[in-house]
Amino acid sequence: MTSNENTTPQKRGIINIIADILIMAWLIALDRYTKYLAVLFLKDKKPFVLIDGIFELSYLENRGAAFGIMQNMKYFFLAVAIVMILFVFYALIRLPKGSRFVLLEICLLLIGAGAVGNMIDRVSTEYVVDFFYFVLINFPIFNVADIYVTVACFVLIIGILFVYKEEDLKFLSLKRVKSDTV
Repeated sequence: MTSNENTTPQKRGIINIIADILIMAWLIALDRYTKYLAVLFLKDKKPFVLIDGIFELSYLENRGAAFGIMQNMKYFFLAVAIVMILFVFYALIRLPKGSRFVLLEICLLLIGAGAVGNMIDRVSTEYVVDFFYFVLINFPIFNVADIYVTVACFVLIIGILFVYKEEDLKFLSLKRVKSDTV
C-alpha cells in the first residue's frame, strides 16, 4: 500500500450520481410547483399577507436579477445558469466518496436545482416568477430556487472558511493528479 492510497479519497459511483440527479429533480419539481401555485393563486391579485407588515406572498414577474438590476438580460442569465449547471455536474462527478463531503454535495445540489429552476422560467416565459416578500425590510421578492442558491452559497462559504481545507477541494482542479507510487 502506498502513502497516496491512504490519502486519496475514493470516487463516488454511478448510483451516487443517479441519486444526486433524482434529488435535484425533486428540488426542481418543488420549485416549479411553488411557482405554479403562485401563478394560480397570486397573479393579478392583492398580496396575501401572512404576517402583517412583515411577510407576504406577492406575485412578481422578474425579468432581471435581485433588486431589479440587469433587466431583460435573458441570454446573460441563461449563460450564467448553464455555466453553473455544468460546474455543479463536474463537481458532483468528481466529488470524493465519504461523509466529509456531504455538506458540499448538498450545496451543489441546491445550487444546481436553483439554477435549473430559474432557467426553466427564463426559457419558457422570459421572466422568473417570484412571490416571497419581506415587507418589513423591503427585501426583493424571491422564490424557492433563489432560496436554494442563497442558502447553499452561504453554507458553502462557511464550509470553505471553517470545514474544508485547500487539499479537500483539490478534486475540483482541472489538472490531472499524478499518482505517487513506490
